Formats: sequence, structure tokens, C-alpha cells
Amino acid sequence: MKLPTLFATLKKVREFERLELPFIKALIDFDIIIEVGLAQELGKTITPKQLFLVKIGSVSTVRRRLAALVTKGIVRRRKNKHDHRSDVLTVAPPTLKQLDRYAGVLATISLPPK
Repeated sequence: MKLPTLFATLKKVREFERLELPFIKALIDFDIIIEVGLAQELGKTITPKQLFLVKIGSVSTVRRRLAALVTKGIVRRRKNKHDHRSDVLTVAPPTLKQLDRYAGVLATISLPPK
């Protein structure tokens, strides 16, 4: 059985992303979701301010992209139950399910040997 080439593999990944993850309009959207999801996965909370400090983009860009993700229901923004002055961010359960499928697709892809 012939292994797929590097670019054929990358094309499959991008096709899946376009079809199954249409909410990711730019790499920074993916970066935001990853940072929020990682904190969630580790059992930690992340606030918008903490997200801005990660330096995945300018504060205004991260703020704008985060607002779009919240509006679309991809990321949830809730009041911090321990400190009502701040909000905490989480990845919405339907998004987690889609990203879990994405991880499964990535795990099944074998890259050509070097």
C-alpha cells in the first residue's frame, strides 16, 4: 500500500477543517480555542485577560476574534463564580465533540517516511 505524500495528507487535513470546522476562519481562532481548551482540559480557568497575556496576537485582534467565537457559541464566556468581577472562558461542548473527531482524523493520518 502506497503512503500518501506530505501535501496529499495536508490537503486531507484542510478539507476536513473546511467541512467540519467552518468556525475556524483564521489561525488565531484556532489558537484561542486551543488555549481555552487546554486550560479547561487541565482543570484550570482562563479569563480573557489571561488569554490576552498569552500573546497569540495583539490584544485588539484577540478581543475581536474572541468576541466572534463567543457570538457563534464556539467559546462560552461566563461570570467567574469565585470572583464576579471577571469572566471565565470554556470551549462549548458541541465544539469539543467536533475537535475530538478532528483529533481522531489526525491520529489516523500517517505521514510519508523521511
